[in-house]
Amino acid sequence: MKKYIPNALTLLNLFCGSIAVIFAVNSNFIAASIFVFLGIFFDFFDGFAARKLNVQSELGVQLDSLADMVTSGVVPGIIMYKLLSMTVDMPETSNSWETPTFGFNLSLLPLIGLFVTLASAYRLAKFNIDEEQQTYFKGLPTPANTLLIVSLPLILEFQNNDLMNAIIINKWFLIILTLLSCYLLNSHIKLFALKFKNWGFKANATRYIFIILCLIFLIIWQFAAIPLVILLYIGMSVLDNLASKYL
Repeated sequence: MKKYIPNALTLLNLFCGSIAVIFAVNSNFIAASIFVFLGIFFDFFDGFAARKLNVQSELGVQLDSLADMVTSGVVPGIIMYKLLSMTVDMPETSNSWETPTFGFNLSLLPLIGLFVTLASAYRLAKFNIDEEQQTYFKGLPTPANTLLIVSLPLILEFQNNDLMNAIIINKWFLIILTLLSCYLLNSHIKLFALKFKNWGFKANATRYIFIILCLIFLIIWQFAAIPLVILLYIGMSVLDNLASKYL
């Protein structure tokens, strides 16, 4: 019976991601974010449960990536599409094509946001066949990238900061962030995984320091801290790699 527990958690991730898609399509970013957070929660604990119960399986690996493709691939792509749509004057025919038969206008520029979905799919496919990524990640994990993108509408909704709002609702910022996101997902940068083989501080110093700093950032800056946390994650991973190489 215990062998089904990790897969059940993975399916809960997929269920939450599917609901998040519905909310994101309807521009309900708060509800979409809640279900993304729930999906990522289940995504973290399905692997944890599989290791603790010693029931890892190839089926679980494949199912995990399929669930992540929805929660951490489709959803952030839709959210980025929606954010870019906010920067486009839809009636302008120069930036859109019209299909009167189906009765909708589709602007070209926001479609760039779906590059995140494509890059996520490529990253997940590479992860499944890369045997090196057992103790670390190569490139930004899709859940981390999703948190980065999901934070943008939450900052708009809750931070009430004119400067932040102006930056986020800027098409060039969103385009650059989209391209940077696609690069980071498929880069060769080694990033530490939050997997604890034991609870000792010495073996997990980087992880403990990272978690403590994350909590401090979130308390001080709320949702605006999430992009900073992602930068911190990348920066600490690079420093950790240098320390391992030269010390």
